[in-house]
Amino acid sequence: MKMTPIVMVIIVMFMLNGCSSVVDDVEGPADTYIDTGKRDFNNPVFVKNELYEQHSLWRGTKYRIGGLNRDGIDCSGFVYMTFKHRFGLILPRSTEELEDIGESVEEGHWRPGDLLFFKTGIVTRHVGIYIEDGRFLHVSSIKGVIISSLNNNYWRNTYWKAKRI
Repeated sequence: MKMTPIVMVIIVMFMLNGCSSVVDDVEGPADTYIDTGKRDFNNPVFVKNELYEQHSLWRGTKYRIGGLNRDGIDCSGFVYMTFKHRFGLILPRSTEELEDIGESVEEGHWRPGDLLFFKTGIVTRHVGIYIEDGRFLHVSSIKGVIISSLNNNYWRNTYWKAKRI
């Protein structure tokens, strides 16, 4: 099958978009977050347990750009759903908006629940949630919802910044 130039452009645009999608069913303004009072981020054991439980419930859920359920989810959607259901926080829905909230955290000084951001392409960004010991929870475009290690060359080389909510 021969691809037309327009089909090739569409494929390239899809690949560059990555996890920067936006879904219209977001609750609250994009430049802030809503705290429903359900979380306890001062208790790292609680946060880690919630993240491991989220992983066990969502493990293997496939990546789908713009997805927001177990039929498929993207990286920012997974962060959105995790913080909403596990910690009672309504965060922005897109990776781009998530980059602008919270407090910056120096590399290596992460705590459970910190958001880790990666530059995975020219304009593509990826986000995951730090758990502990160099491991983070996220949605892989190939493996779905997984826990990955920052010791992996790919993640170490694409790491960009971290934010604490």
